Amino acid sequence: MSTLIVNIKELVQIRNSVVKKVSGKDMKTLPSLKNAYLRIEDGLIQDFGAMEHLREKSADTIIDAKGKIVLPAWCDSHTHIVYAGNREGEFIDRINGLSYEEIAEKGGGILNSAKKLQASSEEELYQQASKRLEEVMALGTGAIEIKSGYGLNVNAELKMLRVIKKLAKHYPITVKSTFLGAHAFPAEYKNNKEAYIDLIIFKMLPQIAKEHLADFIDVFCETGYFSVAQTERILMAAQSYGLVPKIHVNQFTSIGGVQVGIKHHALSVDHLEVLDTNDLIALQGSDTMPVALPSCSYFLGIPYTPARKLIDSGLPLALASDYNPGSTPSGNMNFVLSTACIKMKMTPEEAINAATLNGAYAMGLADTHGSITKGKKANLIITKEIPSYGFLPYAFGSHLIDTVLIAGEQV
Repeated sequence: MSTLIVNIKELVQIRNSVVKKVSGKDMKTLPSLKNAYLRIEDGLIQDFGAMEHLREKSADTIIDAKGKIVLPAWCDSHTHIVYAGNREGEFIDRINGLSYEEIAEKGGGILNSAKKLQASSEEELYQQASKRLEEVMALGTGAIEIKSGYGLNVNAELKMLRVIKKLAKHYPITVKSTFLGAHAFPAEYKNNKEAYIDLIIFKMLPQIAKEHLADFIDVFCETGYFSVAQTERILMAAQSYGLVPKIHVNQFTSIGGVQVGIKHHALSVDHLEVLDTNDLIALQGSDTMPVALPSCSYFLGIPYTPARKLIDSGLPLALASDYNPGSTPSGNMNFVLSTACIKMKMTPEEAINAATLNGAYAMGLADTHGSITKGKKANLIITKEIPSYGFLPYAFGSHLIDTVLIAGEQV
């Protein structure tokens, strides 16, 4: 099957195959081509160029993108979309003055989601998650990472990971799976935390490896959750099964999570709302991608990841949604883009780089996703008629997407 998109007002994020991520001042550069065409063959980008150079004008499908912008689909490298029900009651509690930590102390938060998930069947979870996945695909997401972490026992964690595997099988979107059994300590292990870590290492990890249920390992390394030493123990065990670290760090406090992630070659360190000089120094020279989750900061009213500090220090940055029931009940990457520009003072070029090319890198997909590159997946956003790509984050309340293609097929 072939598709030809013609008369593209501007084709954005065109790269050669060697660019896997962009860092520092290079994030301000977003290569593009005006009055362009793009040809898709069998789900891959086969060719692109200026309209004046288009020779072969036939295709199975022809899309006229006059007045419209084409760019790579969003690469959302941090989500928790497999969950049961919702936590709108906690949303109201926060309005009434309770903090995230206070809600957790009274049985809310992650433990609340775990209780609901444990009581849900695999099919119920799949049906709920599939609706969320379809929604984010329609909003322009073309690759997504999904974490477990609301199970917190052997059967429930495996159930979540099997749902993620089923989503990957039944939808055209690229799905990466992350085991986050170390999301919180179950109530029954409150006074025996090492026993729960033993459960993760000796019961969960071997079964996950046996069933090939995860690509990555994650730990919530944070005050009141998992310590640096506990995080390191879990990462070391997981790496023996080939799971690559992608960890939650520095959401509320800086306790050394960034450093332990880098030590164990984490693909990404995510959140980073709190960042000190030692964290910046550790990240410089590493291959680890910092990931910001601005929708979480928006929803919880906590500080935003200091994007300017990271980028101006020469570092790369990715943007992701953190879609989850407690702190970010939205997977809208268009809103993420806008929030990064409005609240984190990222330029539109930096934000688009962070949500496409760098987001792909943060999932290990830099070779196949995140840019307009020959041979990469034809996962594309075609906007409505808009003045420029800067209008995407500017008009934050408008739905500006006309068409989404995933593997060359319209969603």
